[in-house]
Amino acid sequence: MAFAQFLRSPVSPSFQLLAADRHLMQRPSSLLAPQARIAGRFSLKRTLRRVRAGQQESGVSLSADAFANIKHVLLPITDRNPYLSEGSRQAAATTASLAKKYGADITVVVIDDKPKESIPDLESQLSSIRWHLSEGGFSEFRLLERLGEEKKPTSVIGEVADDLNLDLVVLSMEAIHSKHVDGNLLAEFIPCPVLLLPL
Repeated sequence: MAFAQFLRSPVSPSFQLLAADRHLMQRPSSLLAPQARIAGRFSLKRTLRRVRAGQQESGVSLSADAFANIKHVLLPITDRNPYLSEGSRQAAATTASLAKKYGADITVVVIDDKPKESIPDLESQLSSIRWHLSEGGFSEFRLLERLGEEKKPTSVIGEVADDLNLDLVVLSMEAIHSKHVDGNLLAEFIPCPVLLLPL
């Protein structure tokens, strides 16, 4: 009897049964004919699917709304590979794709603790950055060089993001795994959302 009373209790607003299914919940299923028990199970499954589909659609719209406000994206390059590492290429492609889709501007910051004169392949790296962004549909972007500074790359990224009032930083996890960027300091120094791309 206690189970039957539990079934009659009000249902939370997030999970509403169809009116046609409520009569199935008021009687124990052992009293129903076998065909009614089977039909009740299928209609309940249909209801659950409708509720779950509604929740997923609203979650997708929330994430789309979060990216809709992005107008300025930062792409930090911390590796020394003149043709860019796999993670940097992935970050460049993602940055170009997001900026193109939402009409945002791109700023690229090249960070290295060595001065400009001691980096032999800097021009090759800059032309590689230009090529990868142009492949994504961007020929115009802002380029900053933060070379020879005695600061950690994470604090440089935070300073640039703060100075330019950026909306998003796109960074590959490769920069964290290779110890160029300190993942623990990201939340402390970067004043905007950070999109970390897996390898």
